[in-house]
Amino acid sequence: MAAIAGTKSSLTWAVQLSTIALVLLWIFPTVGLLVSSFRTVDQINSSGWWASLTAAEQNEVYRAADPDENRVADGTMFVVSGNVFGEASESTVSVWGTSSRAIDAYQAGDTADLGDGETISLEANGDYVWQGNDDQISGRGQRLFATVTAPPDFTLDNYEQVLLSGDSTNSMAKAFFNTLTVTIPATIIPIVVAAFAAYALAWMDFPGRALLIAMVVALLVVPLQLALIPLLRLHLEIGIGKGYLGTWLAHTGFGLPLAIYLLRNYMVGLPKDIIENAKVDGATDFQIFTKIILPLSFPALASFAIFQFLWTWNDLLVAKVFLIDATGETTVMTNQIVELLGTRGGNWEILATAAFVSIAVPLVVFFAMQKYLVRGLLAGSVK
Repeated sequence: MAAIAGTKSSLTWAVQLSTIALVLLWIFPTVGLLVSSFRTVDQINSSGWWASLTAAEQNEVYRAADPDENRVADGTMFVVSGNVFGEASESTVSVWGTSSRAIDAYQAGDTADLGDGETISLEANGDYVWQGNDDQISGRGQRLFATVTAPPDFTLDNYEQVLLSGDSTNSMAKAFFNTLTVTIPATIIPIVVAAFAAYALAWMDFPGRALLIAMVVALLVVPLQLALIPLLRLHLEIGIGKGYLGTWLAHTGFGLPLAIYLLRNYMVGLPKDIIENAKVDGATDFQIFTKIILPLSFPALASFAIFQFLWTWNDLLVAKVFLIDATGETTVMTNQIVELLGTRGGNWEILATAAFVSIAVPLVVFFAMQKYLVRGLLAGSVK
């Protein structure tokens, strides 16, 4: 009796745990990216994002104020005082030193003897007093190496740098609108074309229909990289290369096979009686398509729209090949992130911020339309 269809499986708990694990594996990197986008480079280098809500200990290098402008006479000696943090701060100094080789030589509040009567002290709150004669208190300020415990701190400077850095043609904000310019038409055009083609392959009887369906299925396995160079040469020959139009058509061509296949499977599963009754009442194929098929096919249309939008938004390869622009006027976000990082990489705080800005719109689109995703993917799977 345990094998009877419809009974609850004893492995349901394993499925549920696996689902939870997959969700967490997807959520953790996204949360980490969001938190890191509000942290400074020093915080990212010193601790993980999961430690961002607790006080962090890190080694810092400070320099006393310029003696020539800030020293004050005290009898035969001169004094330079101030605060290493520069302004009111909740950070505290635990240990410090005057050399990078002995960063923990003194405790907070101790006074270091620099020789010949020259001394310097550093308090836990960052206040320092540097004292010496005329020759000693001159030139550049004394360097101080300290281990500092800093409270959680978040900043919007990363977003300001990412969104507003560079001129109007070389900023993430400009790249954001360029990406929208590429993505929206590259999502709408294949949906419109594929909807007409899917209706014809599903409900119109004409010679060669089976062969066309087989060709659509065969095109699903054609690698994108295989068609890039021939397609670029064709675009250059007809004069639409290196621009938005060529990029829209490239994304349309690469997305059409899946769109037609997905929509046709859905339309074939629609009730046949509705379409036959509409034809009996004198409706044309265009009227049936626009007034019956399209409204009923919205889950499948939304499902493909999610995929196409995400693929196009996150694309770098097609944009690199078909959207070449030395002036930066048509640079998309994926390419702008590469430009922000430079040739040596690094700048992790900029990478985290730029990456989160890039995924923000796809996340909104996905969560807004996710209820149609499964319905569209399962279209035509059950008769």
